[in-house]
Amino acid sequence: MASAETTFDQSGRALGPRALHTRQRLLEATGELLYECSVRDISVVEIARKANTSPATFYQYFKDVNEAVLVLAEQAAEEMPAVIELIDGSWEGQKGLETSRAIVRAFVDHWDSHRSVLLVRNLYADEGDRRFMSVRRRVISPVIEQLALRIEESQAQGRVSKQLHPAAAAAAMASVLERLAAHHREIEFFGAGRDELIESCARILFQTVTGKSAA
Repeated sequence: MASAETTFDQSGRALGPRALHTRQRLLEATGELLYECSVRDISVVEIARKANTSPATFYQYFKDVNEAVLVLAEQAAEEMPAVIELIDGSWEGQKGLETSRAIVRAFVDHWDSHRSVLLVRNLYADEGDRRFMSVRRRVISPVIEQLALRIEESQAQGRVSKQLHPAAAAAAMASVLERLAAHHREIEFFGAGRDELIESCARILFQTVTGKSAA
């Protein structure tokens, strides 16, 4: 009986090592093309050519280009638990600011590694594609939940105003983190480098979570 992590082709057959290797080559080719042009301009023929295989082989593993991009988005999402774990770090004093910096830097690094895929994920999610909406929700929801818990802890200690709704504040910060990470290169046009952007966002995050201004 196949395990829960077994990967299948379009006909429902479990993939062996060689097939998995071919499938991954196709995914890597798709990812490379996403850096070169719009997802709507990418064809199966181009992907197959870049992966040194045939369009027929592509269709053994994926229904269409969007399905291949969806798999890439799911693979990127697998890295997020390590980022989310950072939220459980200390938020006290200087250590809290270091925790905040680590979170922001991890978001930016994650987006730098998967920028083209994540932009397409968000594009299709915004257009209402439930598959991509599900992947984005799976990534962002734990961030909001964990930040909200930290804000609630600060409220219980009298550090953050009760007028601030924890989930709303956490959602706002998650949006800031994602937008900054996605577009920090464009923001650098205004004279703020990567490190300055990370530091500024980290201080905003620290103050939102703890109610304290970083020294």
